Amino acid sequence: MSPADLLSQRSAWFPRPVASPAAGPPDPATAPLRLVCFSYAGGTVSAFRGWQEHLGDTVAVVPVQLPGRGLRLRERPYDTMEPLAEAVADALDEHRLAHDYALFGHSMGALLAYEVACVLRRRGLPPPRHLFVSGSRAPHLYGDRADHTLPDAALREVIRDLGGLGDADTLGAAYFDRRLPVLRADLQACERYGWHPRPPLDCPTTAFSATEDPIATPEMVEAWRPHTTGSFLRRHLPGNHFFLNGGPSRDRLLAHLGTELDALGTTPHRKATREATWTF
Repeated sequence: MSPADLLSQRSAWFPRPVASPAAGPPDPATAPLRLVCFSYAGGTVSAFRGWQEHLGDTVAVVPVQLPGRGLRLRERPYDTMEPLAEAVADALDEHRLAHDYALFGHSMGALLAYEVACVLRRRGLPPPRHLFVSGSRAPHLYGDRADHTLPDAALREVIRDLGGLGDADTLGAAYFDRRLPVLRADLQACERYGWHPRPPLDCPTTAFSATEDPIATPEMVEAWRPHTTGSFLRRHLPGNHFFLNGGPSRDRLLAHLGTELDALGTTPHRKATREATWTF
């Protein structure tokens, strides 16, 4: 595969983040550390706009663009979590990004990040240097909602109550309606997900909860703790379910990420390990 072909395929899953035109973002292939980022249900890589400037040039922010959005609008979105995680793991492995990396996911993205880490471990590839999960209940607590079956107006109200409509309120119902197929597919992937017992990950994990998040309460976020044998830290921020979208909570989130990613520079790398039998 030529370098041009590799870049073209990489840009489908891993479009370049917007960064300062003076310097440009660091190359994910050569940066000392990659932060692979997964957005919430119905979200796009735009959720991570500006992150590169906050985190500096020793970390390459690598937002993942899932099918059905952005330049992949014509692709059918996944409505099942496991095949989606396999596809993302394929792309990370193929483009040599599954080394010296950390994973960040918000809401659905946290569940996807966890599943991707499990897939990579099963394949014998290096584990993430750190897993960051945000605005998400622990994997074994999924499966008790059915929002993807709601009528359009009712689903719109659910998202509004969680604080996630953003520009849709000013741009009108048509804008929200165009996002509905991807949103429903993402919600279905989460709502049909069934966690099965497996060994915990062995990477350090940081979990972020918010003061006004009814679907990822502090107790639900704290329940991530048994899913790793590495260190675990929960940080509690002000805001609603979509606290990463802006304001002081986003700034505090990025400050915490920066501190913990900087610390990885002095932490020894972990080697790939073989999955063992474990019961939750």
